[in-house]
Amino acid sequence: MAEACPERVWRPAGRTRRSTRALRVRTSAGLVGLIVLAVLLVPPLVRLDQQAVDLSARLLPPSWAHPFGTDDVGRDLLLRCIYGLRVSLLVGLVAAVVATVIGTAVGAAAAALGGWTDRLVMRVVDALSSIPHLLLGIFIVALFRPGVWPVIVSVALTHWLSTARIVRAEVLSLRSRPFIDAAVSGGASRLRTTVRHLIPGVLPQAGLAAVLMVPHAMWHESALSFLGLGLPSHQASLGTLVQTGRGSLLAGDWWPTLFPGLFLILPTLAIAGLAGAWRDRLNPRRRSELML
Repeated sequence: MAEACPERVWRPAGRTRRSTRALRVRTSAGLVGLIVLAVLLVPPLVRLDQQAVDLSARLLPPSWAHPFGTDDVGRDLLLRCIYGLRVSLLVGLVAAVVATVIGTAVGAAAAALGGWTDRLVMRVVDALSSIPHLLLGIFIVALFRPGVWPVIVSVALTHWLSTARIVRAEVLSLRSRPFIDAAVSGGASRLRTTVRHLIPGVLPQAGLAAVLMVPHAMWHESALSFLGLGLPSHQASLGTLVQTGRGSLLAGDWWPTLFPGLFLILPTLAIAGLAGAWRDRLNPRRRSELML
């Protein structure tokens, strides 16, 4: 007599997806914490000059003495990558905050005022969005001498457009809520309603946009520095490290390009993982649909 086939157990997919999402969030949070600790603690604790040149140790492959190898003038690549990540994170964070403030102010003002003001502001946003960010950033950076602050200004002035659209859409949605009608019926002015009710209601979405903008700004800075238009070549940033390692890559020395690229990719993935969890919390309907 043939053995009876074991019954199949129904395993809900939602539980597996929740555990996978929790693992992704923990991994992203741990990676972000490790990056922050490295950026904050390594420069003051390690008493080494990241600009020190040692031509006798140029282009050494990864080893115990130099885990990431050395560059074309003998500088330790691990230390240079940490200093470069420090500069790129500074550019990304400051530019993201400035761009978010500009975008939130413009989007909230356009939606709160409405009428021809809204149409005019959004047409300006559409016109600026039609220009490639990198091309506009190159034009802005070319007006100044190479440095950190011209890159921050360039990235901030080219990345507030998407935030303005998001904030405008959220404000238009909030304007139809009953509590806004109650505030207007109670005699609240348009300015008071915007400051007390509309802007606080869009801050979570604006904060999420700022978090997602940080890696975007880091890539933008790296692109400008790779083209030689961002930071000076002697100042370590992830873009300048990739740019200086390009010549060594053609000669078969892969480490001066690989490790700065990884230092650029890993923060992007970590921040994207945390931002995805934040987005799911802001939109419970989307989270419930993903569990089906």
